[in-house]
Amino acid sequence: MKRLGYTRFAAQGGDWGALVVDQMGVQAPPELLGIHTNMPGIFPADIDGAAFSGAPAPTGLSADEQEAYERLQFVYQKGIAYGFQMGLRPQTLYGIADSPIGLAAYFLDHDARSYDLISRVFAGEYEGLTRDDILDNITITWLTNTALSGARLYWENWGKLGYFNVKGVSVPAAVSVFPDELYPAPRSWAEQAYPKLIYFNKLDKGGHFAAWEQPELMSRELRAAFRSLRN
Repeated sequence: MKRLGYTRFAAQGGDWGALVVDQMGVQAPPELLGIHTNMPGIFPADIDGAAFSGAPAPTGLSADEQEAYERLQFVYQKGIAYGFQMGLRPQTLYGIADSPIGLAAYFLDHDARSYDLISRVFAGEYEGLTRDDILDNITITWLTNTALSGARLYWENWGKLGYFNVKGVSVPAAVSVFPDELYPAPRSWAEQAYPKLIYFNKLDKGGHFAAWEQPELMSRELRAAFRSLRN
């Protein structure tokens, strides 16, 4: 950003971008005014470890924390096998680089809630996406032959950074909670993970790829989240 001539900026991220903005918030360059995330790293280390192990939820959790724990545990047990595959053996996925149908199948059956949303779009319902949006997304990856180079991001990060745990962000931070995200972040954990939390909002619609699925809602969230930083 500094090489591009920006002396004041904010950053937003979801999915892998959420890990990027968290790390920017850890490095805290003086030019970075704040971050916004829709997949916040909010789980305390012991909670994250317990969910990964398959252990029952710790006692004393609030209802919101209990729901987040159960959803995260489901992700670890049923939803992130592709991440382990990409993290350990990314080059074995050559099949999806050789077949557009294979690539489409891998993209579409990625996350249960996103899959349900995409199914509704193909059934003719409006979800912020169109059929062309979905097919364009797959086509861009096919034409640029980036399915495997994208997978290698998991391999390069393997064993280095957790996905959903607290990172130690020190800059002002904003969190938008979309209901069909992998887990609904509780405000209590968000306040602990981001000590300079300037904005927290729960929305009624949207999922893991919110910037793609609900661009109008996301743009409104960014305006609201960064409003206090404009001066």
